[in-house]
Amino acid sequence: MAAPHSIDAEYDIVFAGGGTSACVTASRLAQAAPELRILVLESGPTTKDKLEHIQPGQYLTHLAPTSTTMQFYTSPPSEYLAGRSAIVPSGRCIGGGSSVNFALYNRPAASDFDAWETDFGNPGWSSKDLIPLLQKAETYEIDPTKATHGSDGPLKVSYGGPNSVMNIGKQFLDIGPKFEKKRPLSDEANGFGEESVNVFYLMPKWISSDGQRSDVAHHYIYHKGLQNLSVLDGCLVNRVIVEDGIATGVEYSFDIRVYPSSPQDQRIVRAKKLVVVSAGAMGSPLILERSGIGRKDVLEKAGIPLVVDLPGVGSDYQDHAFYVTPYIADPAETTFDGIYRGDPEEWAEAQKQWHKDGGGRLGGNTADGCIKMRPLPEELEELGPEFVEHFNKAYADKPDKPLLWMCASSGLPADQTGLPALNYTCICLFLGYPESRGSMHVSSVDPYTAPHFESGFLTKSVDVAALRWGYKKGREIIRRLPAFRGALVPAHPQFAADSPAALVETGPIPLDAPKIVYSAEDDAAIDHNIRALSLSSSFLSFVLGTCAMKPVSDGGVVDNNLSVYGVKRLKVADLSIAPSNVNAKAAVIFGKELGIAHV
Repeated sequence: MAAPHSIDAEYDIVFAGGGTSACVTASRLAQAAPELRILVLESGPTTKDKLEHIQPGQYLTHLAPTSTTMQFYTSPPSEYLAGRSAIVPSGRCIGGGSSVNFALYNRPAASDFDAWETDFGNPGWSSKDLIPLLQKAETYEIDPTKATHGSDGPLKVSYGGPNSVMNIGKQFLDIGPKFEKKRPLSDEANGFGEESVNVFYLMPKWISSDGQRSDVAHHYIYHKGLQNLSVLDGCLVNRVIVEDGIATGVEYSFDIRVYPSSPQDQRIVRAKKLVVVSAGAMGSPLILERSGIGRKDVLEKAGIPLVVDLPGVGSDYQDHAFYVTPYIADPAETTFDGIYRGDPEEWAEAQKQWHKDGGGRLGGNTADGCIKMRPLPEELEELGPEFVEHFNKAYADKPDKPLLWMCASSGLPADQTGLPALNYTCICLFLGYPESRGSMHVSSVDPYTAPHFESGFLTKSVDVAALRWGYKKGREIIRRLPAFRGALVPAHPQFAADSPAALVETGPIPLDAPKIVYSAEDDAAIDHNIRALSLSSSFLSFVLGTCAMKPVSDGGVVDNNLSVYGVKRLKVADLSIAPSNVNAKAAVIFGKELGIAHV
């Protein structure tokens, strides 16, 4: 078979990876500087005009074991996960995670951005610098006049297509504030400040009001007529070419998972001005290490010659543990469960509705009723003395930081093989700021060989304490919803039959019913369940930190201009560099260095 793409010998800028950050950055540079020739090489397939990347409600199909748009990374079995391995999916297609994730619109706290400037010495990365760039990217269809939101950006934000908000989410927003009296209902939980914490809210989504996914590929790349930008699928970057301390190009081959009959020789494309590694927190450290940039002992074990000794590459992996507890819902409710089970009649009905007006289930994502929750002063003791100490260090002076995100989903977002064909609802939790850390390193020079990945999930007990508290909070709310019909008991903590926490209810309880009192044995059962069932939330939010933007002495990989320490004309642009959205910031930095205005 002939080569699937014709690639010139040289471009001005070459991106290694074609995910969210690469697409945004490359598009903005191409528009601002038509004289630049820019190449983006993505190992995964194209997403152009494919329904599974346009209909938001198809998100779960990308998590199937046979998915061609995700890469699954597996860690060794861990005692902290009850002997399980962590399996972390990562978008592997043009547009990256924005093309396949749950489309949750979940902004950080202003103090997150500010910390990167004040705590890690990165001028230009504070909230006052970044918030305007986030506004530039979006059109907040819900209310474009809101102070921190955008009104004319390419990415649309709404509550989903017509009639896509589910009744269970509405019940959560009705009952939640009535039960949690100090946590009111609000129309804003993404305003960057403390007013966005401890309020119940209807979840905005990266979905337009006509029910289409707001992915970066379709809104920054496809159909834009950018003649100076080439974005190519099925091109696996092996390494960056470094000559005399300068990045001069990349070595790549055609990915056999996308083009199985393509020639498999290694090829080189040169970059006159910049090489940008943009393969995400999972992929970027691997490309750097295969290029000889990383920790000396890691490279020696993999048989890779050392080019730059940079110990921080691949360290400090951070994820957001995701813990789901399912409950049975009223059979009269509309949920996503038939869609998840692949029921032909429900799929046909949902497709018909979406093609009519972009509405119904395929125009949404089931995450409607939500809250970003943080313990009130009088609740802190519930989390235990170790957590209180942690809270006082990490949260006390940052009132805009939630401990966790909670949602009542309309359906059980999982493979339901073997489960009764019922309607379900779940309390879904993910940690905002986990303390646990892991690592991602190469194990071979071969880019197809699985890396050595340590997830680090739940290695810190304060993370388990936070999820335990979230389980109790969520259970109290959901057992009061009119749609509640009991718990899916096998998927819950296994409480003793005579425990007050035993899962015996089969219908909603009164709003003023007493709260469940948990014993130490009950807490241990919850902790075991958390370790046995928690997942990565990479498909909901993001993973980060493996090429951190901080000083070398602190384990940093890039400086505040995203330049890799020790190599000229080499940058990293994705969430491996920081726990914040860097999509727009990268384009501004590169434009400044290249003398391009109005990026």
